[in-house]
Amino acid sequence: MTEDDELTAAERRLRDHLVAQADARGKAIVEVAGDRDGAPYTFSVGAWQRLGVPEAVTIGLPEGVGSQLIDTYVERASQGEKFSPGQVWDDLLEGVLVTVERVNKGHYFEFFGSAFLVHPEGDFEAVQLITATPQDYWPWEADGPPGFALWQPILTESGVPESWTPGVDGP
Repeated sequence: MTEDDELTAAERRLRDHLVAQADARGKAIVEVAGDRDGAPYTFSVGAWQRLGVPEAVTIGLPEGVGSQLIDTYVERASQGEKFSPGQVWDDLLEGVLVTVERVNKGHYFEFFGSAFLVHPEGDFEAVQLITATPQDYWPWEADGPPGFALWQPILTESGVPESWTPGVDGP
């Protein structure tokens, strides 16, 4: 029995769609609607395999905005721009500060679920594109809006930035 035999027809169709999108555009982008248990999120599939660019996820942005952010990130990263954790960009998404953090593998299945149809072993790198509020508050800041940290959780093991120290060598 092959791995393909273990997939349902719907899973095979989804996998084939993701692969076709990645072949055509360098990545597929998946948007997941929010619900009472969590914010909407958007992630890439195929950027790691096709372009050598870590897959990306962003949480809490309105429909379409997360895709725009990931599209810009993948395009620029595939052209050689380095996205180091803790660095801040003001030109990835108009009017919004963005930073990057590595995603802990413990969060992969929840936030990159359908990517496992393309990468069954979860053998890809991933980063989280973290956005500030319009007033430039980050999710880990105590004086940020109430509930912001729950709306945009940080996908590290500890739930706070781990690749840099906020306010010291990062935002």
